Amino acid sequence: MKNKTPPLILAVAPMLVLTTLLFINYQYFNDALGGANQTALIIAAMICGVIGFLYGTTWHDFREKITHTIHTTLEPILILFLIGALSGSWMISGVIPMMIYYGVEIMHPSFLLVAAVLICSLVSVATGSSWTTVATVGIAIIGVGNAFGLNQGLVAGAVISGAYFGDKMSPLSDTTNLASAVAGTDLFTHIKYMVYTTGPAWILTVIIFLIIGIFQSGDSAVTGTDSIKEAIAEHFNTTPLLMLIPVLLIIIIVRKTPAIPAMLAGILLGVVSALVFQRDLLDEMIHSGEFENYYQIILQSIFGEMSISTSVSAVDKLLSSGGMTGMLNTVFLILSALVFGGTMEASGCLKRITDAMIAGVKNRVSLVGFTLLSGVMFNITTCDQYLSIVIPGKMLQKLYKEKGYKPEVLSRALEDSATVTSPLVPWNSCGATQSKVLGVSTFTYLPFCFFNFLSPIVNLVITVFNYKIKRLDK
Repeated sequence: MKNKTPPLILAVAPMLVLTTLLFINYQYFNDALGGANQTALIIAAMICGVIGFLYGTTWHDFREKITHTIHTTLEPILILFLIGALSGSWMISGVIPMMIYYGVEIMHPSFLLVAAVLICSLVSVATGSSWTTVATVGIAIIGVGNAFGLNQGLVAGAVISGAYFGDKMSPLSDTTNLASAVAGTDLFTHIKYMVYTTGPAWILTVIIFLIIGIFQSGDSAVTGTDSIKEAIAEHFNTTPLLMLIPVLLIIIIVRKTPAIPAMLAGILLGVVSALVFQRDLLDEMIHSGEFENYYQIILQSIFGEMSISTSVSAVDKLLSSGGMTGMLNTVFLILSALVFGGTMEASGCLKRITDAMIAGVKNRVSLVGFTLLSGVMFNITTCDQYLSIVIPGKMLQKLYKEKGYKPEVLSRALEDSATVTSPLVPWNSCGATQSKVLGVSTFTYLPFCFFNFLSPIVNLVITVFNYKIKRLDK
């Protein structure tokens, strides 16, 4: 056969195999990033490759598509390594311990969840980056939640809900700019139009976390918040001046500095802060015989595992990081996922599935519903947030025009699905990253990402009632 599209039953076979293997792995392996899920993705890609070969796809086709898919995500992978370095440098500099210290002192367990949503929403709107938000204030909030004895999934769900609000609504966000560009609408028209779905979803999220928080008294007696504060203060200089570091990073990003230079600046600020504010800690680590000099300590915190030993085990868990090395399994998962996504696209399996779905588009509700569903499907199959916006956006742009709907209807649906559901897929680049950075598995925080669930639901509801569904002028 030559360049023929596989039948639908074969096109969905790799996805069924992948889903089955991932479910089995969840039962038998505790670490989602350890290698089992990466192997499952490769096996599914091999099955897809066999189907593609049978229907005329050549090895050159597979190689070109896989290479192109990986190439599009090289910058996010570099950013992922820099997030590991940033986390390590901010740990040794005392920035994250300082946030945890004052968070435990100021916050009350009942209001931590709603505060997490509000703080992460503000920071992500200012920076335009969910990844940066999670890697900075998100880590600190997780530490405070652990100190209070709160459910890790709940706290992580609040962090991700707030972080992805800004990822949708900030004019600095890459996904916001990408969705508007792919659909063919103006950036600020797109943002204003999203208010009708994002606003209700965000308000409902805040209310839900507020209600949950009222019934969450925490368990400070078990984790000992006083002892945690004492242990942090004993080893770190927790001066409020350290808050200037995240503030400066936010200012750098708001001034439209590209992500990689901004992250490098954050790492450098962390290193300088360690040398200025944490000299006693560095001397203590040298006297203990673990390190020989400041240079060795700083580099170890950036590229490798680093932990501060205290008399409180809960603090030891809070004051540890994996650096750039800790991100290797996550990169392994992302690359395996991209191989699977590239194979699905090259073989024609992905096109066959989407063609079958488009055939069912008959009216307004089915059109928007298919767009929302395709965003989720492409997050699962291509394993990349950007591809999940670009592919259905290009595929549906003409169809929206033919049906008489303005492009912002499409761009909003893309954001309400592809952008917000990406961290809910364990093997997606976003899901793998947030899980690793926060130290909470995707399946643990997934049920509590209320904003991410509510966004597509609210969009579908207002579509059913034909509210704010703009049509082209005749």
